[in-house]
Amino acid sequence: MSLNYIILRNLRKNIKNYYLYVFALIFGVALYFSFVTLQYDPSMGKLKGTVKGGAAIGASSVLLVAIVAIFLLYANTIFIKRRSREIGLFQLIGLTKGRIFKLLSAENLILYFGSTIIGIGVGFAMSRLILMILFKILAIDAVAKLRFSPEALQQTIIVFAAVYLLIMLMNYTFIKRQSILSLFKATSTTQERIKKMPLWEIVFGLLGLAFIASGYYLSTLLFSGKINSMNGLMTSMILILGLVIVGTYLFYKGSVSFVFNAIRKSKKGYLSINEVLSLSSIMFRMKSNALLLTIITTVSALAIGLLSLSYISYYSAEANAKDSSPNDFGFTRVEAKEKFVQALDAAQIKYKEIHMQPVEMEVDAAKIMEKDSKDTVLSTSVVSDSTVEGIDVKPGEARIMGYNSAMDTLFKLNETGEIGLKTLKGTIEQKLIGISKESIVPYYYGGGAGIFVVDETVYQELVKSLNPKLQKAKEKADYYGIELANRSQIEKANQIFTNQSPEYPSFSQYDFEIKQRNNMGVIMFIVGFLGLTFLVTSGCILYFKQMDEGEEEKGGYTILRKLGFTQGDLLRGIQFKQLFNFGIPLVVGLSHSYFAVKSGWFFFGTEMLTPTILVMLLYTALYSIFGFLSVLYYKRVIRESL
Repeated sequence: MSLNYIILRNLRKNIKNYYLYVFALIFGVALYFSFVTLQYDPSMGKLKGTVKGGAAIGASSVLLVAIVAIFLLYANTIFIKRRSREIGLFQLIGLTKGRIFKLLSAENLILYFGSTIIGIGVGFAMSRLILMILFKILAIDAVAKLRFSPEALQQTIIVFAAVYLLIMLMNYTFIKRQSILSLFKATSTTQERIKKMPLWEIVFGLLGLAFIASGYYLSTLLFSGKINSMNGLMTSMILILGLVIVGTYLFYKGSVSFVFNAIRKSKKGYLSINEVLSLSSIMFRMKSNALLLTIITTVSALAIGLLSLSYISYYSAEANAKDSSPNDFGFTRVEAKEKFVQALDAAQIKYKEIHMQPVEMEVDAAKIMEKDSKDTVLSTSVVSDSTVEGIDVKPGEARIMGYNSAMDTLFKLNETGEIGLKTLKGTIEQKLIGISKESIVPYYYGGGAGIFVVDETVYQELVKSLNPKLQKAKEKADYYGIELANRSQIEKANQIFTNQSPEYPSFSQYDFEIKQRNNMGVIMFIVGFLGLTFLVTSGCILYFKQMDEGEEEKGGYTILRKLGFTQGDLLRGIQFKQLFNFGIPLVVGLSHSYFAVKSGWFFFGTEMLTPTILVMLLYTALYSIFGFLSVLYYKRVIRESL
C-alpha cells in the first residue's frame, strides 16, 4: 500500500470531521488577507480626522492571526489525539515514527494549504465588501474598488506558513513522545463518576459564585464617587478583573457541579431521560474544561464589552456633539465670529446669532450632594436667563443645564435644594429648582459640573462682585453661537469654518460629530471583525469538544436504544444538554460584559441599553449556530449508535 494511497484514504475518511476546521481556517485566512489588503489600500487615506486607519488595521491583523493561530494549534491537538489509535496501528504494522510524521505532514499540507489558497481567494473577493462596509460605517462617499495586493499575499503566505510549521512541530513532538500503549489509551479515558461531591468542590462552587458577585458589586462602585484616588481606581479595576476571572474558573470547576448536584438530589434519584443526558454529563465534563471555558468566557466578554462601548460612542455621536457644541458653530473671540459670519453672508447662508456672557463661579453644593461627598464646591459658569431662550427663572432661583450622564454618575446632585454662589462680597443663596441634560454653552465653559442659570438681577449682582483671579485662571470669554436657519447647508458652512481654521477655543458641532463617528466607526469595525473571528474559532472549539464527547458516549446511546428509547427521546435530551453546554458560557460572558459596560458606559455616550442589547442579540444569534450544528452532529451519532 503506497503512502499516497494512505494519505488520500485518510483524507476521505476524516473530511466529515474536518469540515468545520476547514471552514474556520478558510474564514481566518480570508479575513486576515482582506484586512491586510485594506492596510495597503490607497483609499485608506480618505479616513481623515480618524485614528490612523492603515496602522489600526495593521495592528488588528496581528491580533487576528494570534486568535486564528491559537485556534488552529488547539484544534490540531484535539484531532491528533482522536487519531492516536490510528497512529498506534500504523506503528504496529511496521511504520516508523518518522514515516508516520511524514504521512501526517503530507495530509496536513494538502488540507492546510488547500484551505489557505481558497481562503486567499475568498479574502480577495471579500476585500471590496469589507471596504464598502467600512465606508458605510464612516459615511464616506467613495467607490470601493477591488484591488489585489501582492504585499498582502506575501504577508499572508509567510504568516500561515509559520503557523503550519508550528503545527508540524506539535505533531512531531506528540508522535515522538508517545509509546504504542499510550497511543491506544489516549482516547479511552473516561470521566470519573463520583457519587458524592467532595467538600473542596462545594467550597470552590460557593467561592466562584461569591467572587463573581463581589466583582459585579465592586464594578457598580467604580465611578460612584466612593473611590476618589487614581491609585484606588486602578487597584479596584485590577481587583475586579481578578475576582471575575478567578470566580469564572471556580464557577466552571465547582459551581456548575454544585448547582446541578443540588437539582439532582432534589429529584431523589428519579431523573428523566433528558436530565440523565444533560445534567449528569455536564456536571462532570464542564469542570474538566474549566480553564478552556474560562478563557472563552473572558475573551467573549471582552469582545462584547469593547464592541458595545464603541457602538455606544458611535450611536451617541450626535448627542455628544450637541453637548460639546450646542449650536452649529461657537466662538469665544468676537473677531473670529465676525470673520465667519461675513463668509456666511457672502455664501448666502442664513443664520441666527446667540450671545452669552458666562462668568466663572464657585458654587457651594453641599446641600444638594450626598452626605459623604468630600468635594462640595463646584467650579463652573453662571449665565443669565435673559440670554437663554425658553428659560425664565425667578429671583432667588437657579437651574442647572448640561448635566449629562457622566456627571450624574460621578457626583450625583439632587434636583432641588439650597446652593450658594460664592463672590468677593459673600455667598448669595439660591434655590435649585431643576436639572436638565440640555446644553446651552459648550462643555468648555462648564468645567464638568453643568451651567447654572439665574435671574438677570442676580446675574448683574454676581458680575459686580466676581473673583478676578478665578476669571483670569480660567481664561474664559463671552460665547458667540451660530445656528443655521437651514440645516441642509451645514456641510457648506462647515467647509468655510474649516478653511478659516479659527484658533481654539472654537466649536463646530458637525465637525465634532463626524470625527467621533469616524474614530469610533474604525474601532467598531476592527473590534467587530476580531470579535467575529473569536466567536467562530471559540464556537468551533466547543463544537470539537462535543464531537469528542459524542464519540465517547456513543456506547451509552446504543444501550439506551436497546432499552427502547427512540431517537426522538435521546435527541430531546441532547438538545437540553447543548442548551447548557453552549448556553452557560454564553450567559456568563454576556453577564460579565453587561456589568463591565454598565460601570463606565457614560464616558462613551448618552445611551447604553439599545446599543448593548443589539450587540448581545447579534452575538447570541451567531453563537447559537454552533449549538445547532452540534445537535445535528449528535443526531448522526444517535442514528449510527444502533
